[in-house]
Amino acid sequence: MSRAGNLLVILSDEHAATALGIAASDVTVHTPNLDRLAARGVRFTDAYTPSPICVPARAAFATGRRVHDIRLWDNAMPYKGQPRGWGHGLQDSGIRVESIGKLHYRNSEDDTGFDRQTLPMHVAGGHGMVYGSLRREDERVCQRSTRMLGDYIGPGDSPYTQYDAAVTDRTCAWLSDAAGGRDPWCLYVGLVAPHFPLVVPQAFLDLYPEGCLPPLRLHPRDGYEKHPWVALHDQAFVGDDGMVDEAERQMARRVYYALCSYLDHNVGRILDALEAAGLSETTTVIYSSDHGDNVGTRGLWGKGNFYQESAAVPLIVAGPGLPQGALCRTPATLLDISETILDHFGATLEGTRPGRSLYDLIAELEDPERVVFSEYHAVGAVSGGYMLRKGSWKLIHYQGFPPEMFDLQSDPGETVNRAADPACMAKRAELYAALHAICNPAEVDAMAFEDQDALIASYGGREAAMKVGAVGATPPPKG
Repeated sequence: MSRAGNLLVILSDEHAATALGIAASDVTVHTPNLDRLAARGVRFTDAYTPSPICVPARAAFATGRRVHDIRLWDNAMPYKGQPRGWGHGLQDSGIRVESIGKLHYRNSEDDTGFDRQTLPMHVAGGHGMVYGSLRREDERVCQRSTRMLGDYIGPGDSPYTQYDAAVTDRTCAWLSDAAGGRDPWCLYVGLVAPHFPLVVPQAFLDLYPEGCLPPLRLHPRDGYEKHPWVALHDQAFVGDDGMVDEAERQMARRVYYALCSYLDHNVGRILDALEAAGLSETTTVIYSSDHGDNVGTRGLWGKGNFYQESAAVPLIVAGPGLPQGALCRTPATLLDISETILDHFGATLEGTRPGRSLYDLIAELEDPERVVFSEYHAVGAVSGGYMLRKGSWKLIHYQGFPPEMFDLQSDPGETVNRAADPACMAKRAELYAALHAICNPAEVDAMAFEDQDALIASYGGREAAMKVGAVGATPPPKG
């Protein structure tokens, strides 16, 4: 059923679920604006990305459908408007729907369900990271000449911080104009912080002085051994092994959290503009991120795996008629946000989708046993990876490799793999049954490679395709 009022959806990039002041974490993160948003709404404690990398996660979010369903597997397969998504559903219902900021679709010309796109960031060249589609262990492209996180780590301004400032300016101006415009409306805002490059204005870095962070967890230098699939994925880029010294490694951690605070600052500006326009009482706000970041845990940076740091995301919903300062422990994903957007306006969309409206999840009794799912078939992965969360248990299936299984209640840091524990065989069978109810991992893996092989062939083969795509972050648009 529809709800009264407007809808503002803010999606950041690479914001780990625990990088919030109000989240239980061993790091004190300064996010007063997101904290106040949560104080007047509902925070989901267990929210996940449908895929821990930008382009597939955003395509799944756009359509409300799983990655293996839409077959947009990696950062070279951006959303082009098919299958139709929540934006199209709103347009069909006559709802004004616009975007400002990062989308990471193919281009602005495709009909992706927006009346207007302002300052859109899409995949570079309309093609994205084509070399990342070369994934087989004997043929993949490993970018070992350039550091993924950027040449410089420290205080300053980057094209990304400048882009976020411009997106925030345009959003504030849009909201000021919207006060006298056509209701109801849906505005999507895409911010890129805290995504690397790890460069942040000094004022935000000052919030995290040298020595303020706890020691790194599970670092290989302390004896931690990476899972073989994860180790192969990590070898595809220069990450932790590219740190100049321990001082730079700690600076990288400080800058990441400072970028979370920079993100929070921009969210605060947007919330203030909403209030100044007199729209706070008639607008529901949803905040989340496309995936998280490992921030050095396990010697990993970036994303592309299913540990909590990478796969879990923050999720906050606040607005008229919703509980205030509440927690919802029913697991959720970005696909549920898609259903919420449709539900908010009473809009419909053809097709079957696995998500549910967050409004319904909030109104019902909590269901910690609800199954949520994530998958990865992108750059660096020599085979498909799959994550299933059910209750306190998480199963990670790596096609062709031994699985991992964690009890997050007794082991929230995911330190003890229980997949081979004789006492856990019944639970393992239960989780695998739930996984196979969603997809056949071997069949999906083969399908992903088939599609990627066809993509590579369309570029003229491996030698040509391996040269297409930026090593680091997608450049923002100018203007």
